[in-house]
Amino acid sequence: MKYLLSMLLIFSFADAAKVVAVGEKYKSSSDCQACHNHIVKEWKNSWHFNSHYKKDEYFRASVDYVSRKTHKSLNAIKVECATCHNPRISVTSTDTDYEIAAVLGLDKNSKVNKAVHDDTLNEGINCVVCHNIDKIYSELDESHRGMNRVSWSKTGLMSGPFSDANSPYHKTEYREFMDKDPNQLCFVCHANDHTATGKIFINMQEEYKGAKEKCVTCHMGEKRELYASTLRVDNGKPKARRIRAHGFEGAHTGSMWKDALKVSADISGDDLVITLKNDLPHNIPSGFGSREVLIEIEYKNFNGKVGKDFVSLTKHYLSKYKKPTIPHMAERSSADDSVPAKGEKVIKIKYNKKATTAVITVSYRLVNDEVRKILKLKDPVWSQKMPIAKVSVKY
Repeated sequence: MKYLLSMLLIFSFADAAKVVAVGEKYKSSSDCQACHNHIVKEWKNSWHFNSHYKKDEYFRASVDYVSRKTHKSLNAIKVECATCHNPRISVTSTDTDYEIAAVLGLDKNSKVNKAVHDDTLNEGINCVVCHNIDKIYSELDESHRGMNRVSWSKTGLMSGPFSDANSPYHKTEYREFMDKDPNQLCFVCHANDHTATGKIFINMQEEYKGAKEKCVTCHMGEKRELYASTLRVDNGKPKARRIRAHGFEGAHTGSMWKDALKVSADISGDDLVITLKNDLPHNIPSGFGSREVLIEIEYKNFNGKVGKDFVSLTKHYLSKYKKPTIPHMAERSSADDSVPAKGEKVIKIKYNKKATTAVITVSYRLVNDEVRKILKLKDPVWSQKMPIAKVSVKY
């Protein structure tokens, strides 16, 4: 009887899944490495490479937390998050029948279970995720993200920034979003983050609205003279190209934060006035709901330290029970304290009258104390303070 029930359930929810075909030859980056070795090496040190359940502690803890709080199976949440974290997953949705099978322990041989345990997904956002996109539908509303904002090319057809690219191993076609308008590609996933109930808590694309800068200028670096492929197609040599790095540096890269905000301080009446100026085309902090700008003030006089203070620029999230939670489970959040794109934020603090000097240190953290505690994150990367600027003012 259990076997019969198992077969009925597996067939019922397998039919509901939308399969996205990728040829075996193009699933793994190891096949790309033969001709694009230097690019693949850069990518292997990126967070795109690590953007999956096994390697990203924050992602894993968040998936586990959402699964517990929503009472959905772990695999169901993995499939939902795969929209951006593993958008070439072979199963794109689950249903009630699958949940029943998972509870009964009858999902082992299901398409869903096989899809989330596919070895190729352990590469996170790999070559084929970006370079197999055919079209990007930027006009779709903000509820469409990741795989729901693109259509894929046929397996073996790679999209790229060069109209004259030619390879004996796969077809290559030029796409404007790989060249003139790369922000389209970034915003496939880095557009808006929303809660389990569909409420948006970060919308980087909206922050970026009207900006002329390209995301890749900072996050992939300026173009450099090199080559995209090692194939000797140009008089026995690889064809020279101007390409960008594929390390995808971002908020986790400490060096990017140095002087990311222009910080100044002054005394006005009884207040210590700190001004943070942001010349970037997106808010700081941004990109994810629990990131934080930390402002630490140390007061000194001739006898040494006489006090300290701090200000945290971050969002706090509450569940439907009005308890602290992670962004993806929030029903409401605190006001946006971020420094706006191409703007500034002024902070006033009553200064310590015992002091003659205030030393202000501004730094960035990937996850604030509240969310780190909720998710029980252990890796020090999440609490590391990445220096932005340090100034002092005498009074």
